[in-house]
Amino acid sequence: MRRISSLTGTLILAAGLLTSSVALAKDAAKKAPPAKQVKKEKAPPPKKVPPVSAEAKKKLALNMQSYKFGMTKEEVIANLSKSINEQYEEKIKATTDMMVQDRLRKERKAEITRVEKTYVAFEGKKGGWDVSIVEEEFAHNTGESMIEKWEKEDGKNNRRFFFFHEGKLYKMFIQLDVSILPEDKRNFETFKGVMTASYGAGDVEADRITWRTPEFEVRAIDKLKAYGAVALVIEDPRVKKELVAIRESKAPPKAETNPVIKAIVDKDHTDKPDVKNNTAVDAVIQQNGGGKK
Repeated sequence: MRRISSLTGTLILAAGLLTSSVALAKDAAKKAPPAKQVKKEKAPPPKKVPPVSAEAKKKLALNMQSYKFGMTKEEVIANLSKSINEQYEEKIKATTDMMVQDRLRKERKAEITRVEKTYVAFEGKKGGWDVSIVEEEFAHNTGESMIEKWEKEDGKNNRRFFFFHEGKLYKMFIQLDVSILPEDKRNFETFKGVMTASYGAGDVEADRITWRTPEFEVRAIDKLKAYGAVALVIEDPRVKKELVAIRESKAPPKAETNPVIKAIVDKDHTDKPDVKNNTAVDAVIQQNGGGKK
């Protein structure tokens, strides 16, 4: 009888504890604060870019001058030679001095030769153009090349770069005479004002304005901080799209950071070397071309 009584008491106690636990759980659930609903951030509205007007399109197209996308290097040089010949012919006709005429003919020939020698194919060998005002306009080993010429006729002082892909003209970069901006207001805001006054509103970014049409795209670029210059770029959007894909596919792999340096920089790295060990640090320096003299 005592065993039955003891067992009965245990069961009653267990039932009581279970009931109490359920009651406490319900009470805790009632008192628990409701979970905060995380508000989903609304995506910013799409950027509204005004369309290029017919009038603006005509003005933008004038930057092509007599050149056309698809021209070969030889056709561009022939066009440039013709322009140079015409300029010097006027000067030669303006004088009867035989010596002056002879000097002008020599200058004409030298200028045409100089333009021909500016041709460069970007085939992997780094040169001066890789750190220049056009450094962002080309890549190596992608079938790209370039010709450059100063344009000083009609009181201008512009510099035109002709970019080719697979031997065909697809882009011109025109370094504009910076005198189009007042000397005390040479900044992006002033440049933007001058450009939009000429070509209308465009897609404005931090340092550039872009006008897009099916036939061509034009970028007005602020290079004042780096090179004290401003520029217009006119290019074939179809070739540009193709080149972007080619450049990405042929871009060299990013160099991996030395494991010791990576461990120093990466605060969450769990297997950091002992950087206090001068031998380890010296090894990194030696590996990267340094060392004690």
